[in-house]
Amino acid sequence: MDTDTGTDTDVEKVIQILKKRYRAGSSLLMAPATRGDPFLTLISCLLSLRTHDEVTLKAAERLFSLAKTPEEMLKLRIDDIESAIYPVGFYHRKAKQIVEICSILVERYNSKVPDELDELLKLRGVGRKTANIVLTIGYNKPGIAVDTHVHRISNRMGIVATRNPNETEFALRRVVPEQNWIILNELFVLHGRSVCTPLSPRCSICPVYQYCKRIGVTRSR
Repeated sequence: MDTDTGTDTDVEKVIQILKKRYRAGSSLLMAPATRGDPFLTLISCLLSLRTHDEVTLKAAERLFSLAKTPEEMLKLRIDDIESAIYPVGFYHRKAKQIVEICSILVERYNSKVPDELDELLKLRGVGRKTANIVLTIGYNKPGIAVDTHVHRISNRMGIVATRNPNETEFALRRVVPEQNWIILNELFVLHGRSVCTPLSPRCSICPVYQYCKRIGVTRSR
């Protein structure tokens, strides 16, 4: 199942309303300084997996105070990386992953993070969400990063009818105007945390309630 159900007009209205409601860049998982730097964006994304944003931000800040390029990162001991990123989830595994990815970047990509989705996906541990965040935040290239918030809200509103984040990404690419691809993730994440929560969403204060089909919602506030 991978069905497009929303209209370009409704999706555009939803995005414009959410843009007015939330300040872009106010609650992204990465610090503002990370924007425009593909390498820092990539490492921040890897640290963020199964980790709260506040923990990710502090861990990334500590790590980037030690190294900000693949070459600099490879000069660190694995223990130094682990100490810097602790207590992010699976920090032992992530430290090894960072070293491995940095080695690949130096050896195969002249120390530069690839700017193509297919090449990014070749890096160990990099999935479509992370790859799209690197493209959008690191390179300012079109892409739609789909996490649990984007997947849930898109289906709840009836914008798409999909079974998993990968299907949601491709479906959204067909119904969302390309100029709004980059901002979509951040808007839906902010909305999903504060209003359109997984359980008992706050429909009474939702600014886009009139455009929502409330699919799967059995209880709300």
